Amino acid sequence: MQLQWVAIDAVIRYDKRIFGPMDYSGDIVNKLSRHGYRLTPQRMMILEAIEVADDHISADEIYSRVCDRYPHLNISTVYRTLELLKELGLVTETDMGDGRVRYHSIKKGHHHHLVCQSCGCVTDLNETVLLPLRDTLHKTYNFNADLAHLAIFGRCGKCQ
Repeated sequence: MQLQWVAIDAVIRYDKRIFGPMDYSGDIVNKLSRHGYRLTPQRMMILEAIEVADDHISADEIYSRVCDRYPHLNISTVYRTLELLKELGLVTETDMGDGRVRYHSIKKGHHHHLVCQSCGCVTDLNETVLLPLRDTLHKTYNFNADLAHLAIFGRCGKCQ
């Protein structure tokens, strides 16, 4: 659902009476509240940009999308919010090798990426493929690997 915003007296707010209930009223609000944070309009717009993105999205792309509706947003707010969402486990952060970190909603599930270093093709990889690696790291090295979201670099079949 695309959220819509109403500007009133230079304050942006979500009007539930006009647009209906928000998707973010449950888990996200509770998680933020438990850690002493509020779900501000800026945070809601940043979350929405991540949620509606077809793919992983960079901070600059989030900033651009939110600024279309709320031009007073500062890029530092986007970075601080992304850091908070990452700390709370609401988004994952992945370096896809293009010089920009990209973000993905945890609601969209865990998966990994095979990134071709020649053509840049990105193929999603199911997380179950890496479970034997996680188990081996734990058994052999007594190491609990965080394999929540990885990019693995190499050459695709077309470029080999």
